[in-house]
Amino acid sequence: MSFQAYLDNIEAKTGKSPAAFKAMAREKGFCDADGVRPGVKAGEILDWLKHDFDLGRGHGMALVALFKGKRD
Repeated sequence: MSFQAYLDNIEAKTGKSPAAFKAMAREKGFCDADGVRPGVKAGEILDWLKHDFDLGRGHGMALVALFKGKRD
């Protein structure tokens, strides 16, 4: 599955765009304007995404990569 396909599936499942997830991650304190804040572990973000949106590891890691700025 391509990176974009992961993002498309996430939006279809949750109704939230990648930009909305970035904004929520900033509100939760996981991210800032530069990406994932120092000291924040991917597992913390994955736990949030699983608990609040029922997203699995693959979809969660796609969002983590997006938050880190590895993908646009």
